[in-house]
Parts: sequence; C-alpha cells; structure tokens
Amino acid sequence: MYRKFIATITAASIALTAIGAAPAFAGNRETTRAIATILGLAVVGKLIHDRNDRKKDRHQNSTPAYHPPKPHVQQHHTPNYTPPAYHEPKPRPLPQRANRKLLPKQCFRSFETYRGKVRMFPSRCLNRNYDYAYRLPRQCEYTFNTPRGERRGYEARCLRDRGYRLARG
Repeated sequence: MYRKFIATITAASIALTAIGAAPAFAGNRETTRAIATILGLAVVGKLIHDRNDRKKDRHQNSTPAYHPPKPHVQQHHTPNYTPPAYHEPKPRPLPQRANRKLLPKQCFRSFETYRGKVRMFPSRCLNRNYDYAYRLPRQCEYTFNTPRGERRGYEARCLRDRGYRLARG
C-alpha cells in the first residue's frame, strides 16, 4: 500500500542528494522549484491513493456476501417417508380497531318485504357472531314487516356508508 509512496520519497531524496553534491551558488531558484514540485506531486499522489483505498473498502463492506445456491437433492419416494416439517409464516391477526369494522359474512341476508328486497344484518345473528354489535350505529337500525313476521336488524347500505365492511371468508 505504501510501496509507491516510499519509492517516491526515496527517489526524491536521492535526487536531492545528487543536487546537494553540486556546488551551491546563490540564486538557484530553479532547483528549489523542481524539488518543491516533485514533493507536491508526491503528496497529491499519496492523497489520491488513500482516497481510492477508502472508496474501495467502503464498496466492499456495503455489498452483501455471496451465497451460492444450494444444489437440488432429489428425494426418493418411499412409503414410510415423511418430508420434514417446514415453518410456514402465518398472517398476524388484524388489530382490534380494524376488526370492529368487519361484519360477519354469515349474517348478511336478503329479505322480501311488501315494498321490495331489503339487504340487512339481522340483530339476532349479529349479537351471536359479532363482538361489537352494541356499538353499531342506531341510525342504521331497521324494523320492517315480511310475510313471515316482523324483522329487526341493520341496513347493509347504511352500515357501508359508515365504514363497515363484510368480512371475507
């Protein structure tokens, strides 16, 4: 790493020694300028060399290690062979604030009334299958008559407008 720098300094010192052996006379500015230029170039070269080394080290440390792919091993199928159990990630449960807005799918029903079809969530089903039935908006509560009697529940469109959704699955 320092070989070039040491070689440059050594060459500069030999050159200075050779110059120093020549008879000295006053006003020899050209020699002084040449020596200063050589030393300046050596210092600049060393700075550039060090900067390149730092860049190279930074680049080598930031790249991830190479992991070669594992070879494919063919398994023999025998009657008593059981494959190893692999850990499959399971989805995390939704937070409580998100669960409150999901209504159970099995409670969504359509009823024929004297005025037409009504889609709703019956109160009785929601009380059995939905933990937050007591928090549903009272504006959406609906009572109507069908050929089979009076029904109570929550209108689906009204609940949807207030942010409630039907749970999938």
